[in-house]
Amino acid sequence: MKVKKNQIIEVEIENIAFGGKGLAKLNGYTLFIDQAVPGDLADVRIIKKKKSYAEARVERLIKPSALRVKAPCPYSGTCGGCKWQFLEYGQQTAYKKRHVQESLEHIGRLSDVPVLDTLPSPKVFGYRNKMEFTCAQRRWLLPEEMETSDPLQAGMGLGLHVPGTFYKVLDIRACLLQPDMGNRILDDVRQYIKASHLPVYGLRNHNGFWRFVSLRHSVALDNWMVNLVTAEENREALQLLSDELMEKHPQIASVVNNVTDSKAGVAVGQKEILLGGEPCLTDRIGKYAFNISANSFFQTNTAGAEQLYAVVKKYAALTGHETVLDLYCGTGTIAIYLSDAAQEVIGIEQVESAVKDAENNCRANGITNCRFIKGDMRDCLQEVKRPADVMVVDPPRAGMHKDVVSRILSMLPEKIIYVSCNPAALARDVSMMSEQYRLEEVQPVDLFPHTYHIESVSLLTKKS
Repeated sequence: MKVKKNQIIEVEIENIAFGGKGLAKLNGYTLFIDQAVPGDLADVRIIKKKKSYAEARVERLIKPSALRVKAPCPYSGTCGGCKWQFLEYGQQTAYKKRHVQESLEHIGRLSDVPVLDTLPSPKVFGYRNKMEFTCAQRRWLLPEEMETSDPLQAGMGLGLHVPGTFYKVLDIRACLLQPDMGNRILDDVRQYIKASHLPVYGLRNHNGFWRFVSLRHSVALDNWMVNLVTAEENREALQLLSDELMEKHPQIASVVNNVTDSKAGVAVGQKEILLGGEPCLTDRIGKYAFNISANSFFQTNTAGAEQLYAVVKKYAALTGHETVLDLYCGTGTIAIYLSDAAQEVIGIEQVESAVKDAENNCRANGITNCRFIKGDMRDCLQEVKRPADVMVVDPPRAGMHKDVVSRILSMLPEKIIYVSCNPAALARDVSMMSEQYRLEEVQPVDLFPHTYHIESVSLLTKKS
């Protein structure tokens, strides 16, 4: 059977592929289908055709899968924020475990590795402590609005993107991934922007003032930071908004303005102005406090991060006499979490602001046995003269550079704990170390309910 673009085909969904799309086969030809669940019988429309596979979307559900649940969010299926709300949460965690297992087997050629059941997130909704919302001159209409509304007449939008696009922005009135207070703050900002007579930034023509609204929440203290990202300075307009927000919502502890003229669609400013309150929020993981500025990295699921770090600590099995080397240490959260059980923790990170945050967080917690080295991992590993007993690696999504892997193999620590946000990169990197190290166990940890993303912690021990 030949498959053509825009063709509608009846298929039964067999599985979920890594990336969150349903998988079906047509005489050996693979279809990846958005918004599909194993067990669905559906008419699907081909939207992209390649030699060995095609991408499709569900046009009509003929017989829904028993695994489907009603998504509570009205934007589900259109918004790119979370794409699995229609899949029962227990099934989500099961598929995430399977994706880790399949990556190790098919990419890493590693069989019989114990992959434990996924640790579920303590909260399934309202779990995110940071959300970024984009301003758009014209909001993107929901499918049911397309029939009755003129897209050219749609007003400004403040919300999240339609998947795979940079200019289609939904006007999100309530995001279920953040606590409800965040939605009330967001709506107040939206109303102010509409009344301000200052233009919303054009995502295509790059003209305008209002760009992003980023909200951070401290779970420990239940207070908020509002970060208003604009294309230029206008202290008068922003100060009025800050004052109104802080008067109406006592839970707001900080309002900042990040200013950027960069065309990149990133909510980070070249200059930061404190408009009200404190420059940082304080949150806690375990017994440790962390100061979080507008542009600091901090795990977006605070309770989930504590579960993740507890697994790292369990696998490290420290006695108080070890030297721990923490690669890609970021703002020092893992190093600090392990500090009370190690003799010394040495963190390496190439982002200067992250190293400063890590040092400040150590001082705030009275920790004296952590030190941090700033620079490229390939160069800085050579500066570590003391052999590490335990090495923790928490690389970016792309995984480790092969030169970093080679350097690790020349150091040969007794134990490596690999924290991964990408099962494919994990499988590749562990495979490169498989001659010298045995992969003992992998613990998936879900920090991102209703998405296909999964963190995992792997324990590797040196072969004798």
